[in-house]
Amino acid sequence: MSIPNILTLTRIVLIPLLVIVFYLPTGWSNLLAALIFTIASVTDWFDGYLARRWNQSTPFGAFLDPVADKLMVAVALGVLIEFYSDVILTLPALVIIGREIVISALREWMAELGKRASVSVSSIGKYKTAFQMVSIILLLGFAPGTLLAQIGFLLLYLAAILTLWSMYKYLRAAWPELTRSM
Repeated sequence: MSIPNILTLTRIVLIPLLVIVFYLPTGWSNLLAALIFTIASVTDWFDGYLARRWNQSTPFGAFLDPVADKLMVAVALGVLIEFYSDVILTLPALVIIGREIVISALREWMAELGKRASVSVSSIGKYKTAFQMVSIILLLGFAPGTLLAQIGFLLLYLAAILTLWSMYKYLRAAWPELTRSM
């Protein structure tokens, strides 16, 4: 078991801990949940960095890393949807979750056709991920209505806009294959 794979597994283990901590009836639970999500976000970057640097990419890691990322984000957004109970947060959160489902299915299908490279991660996706992670940290950690929570909302909307843009680019790249036998 390589260190990058251990970091990925750690991210998965942090998911239920994030939920439990977030709902603790204490004044510091939100900040601790934000810290847990921050640690998970850092391991997301760090495991990929180490796998490339140490040439420790494995099929297990290639499969599990994006699963861990999507699970962590979807669970955190689900907690936030329930906590805020507001359409203003629910809409961009559902756009982000829905896009992840669509693009995951698209990548799997394109890989079956041997054309996964045409739907590989783009620079837009990197910015989307950065905005998304910072927004979730701020929304988890700070009370609704505070300046930092408002910045979190703004970043979540920017992430949702980039989410739609990147989804459009992926679908456009795959469109010839999608429409081949229509």
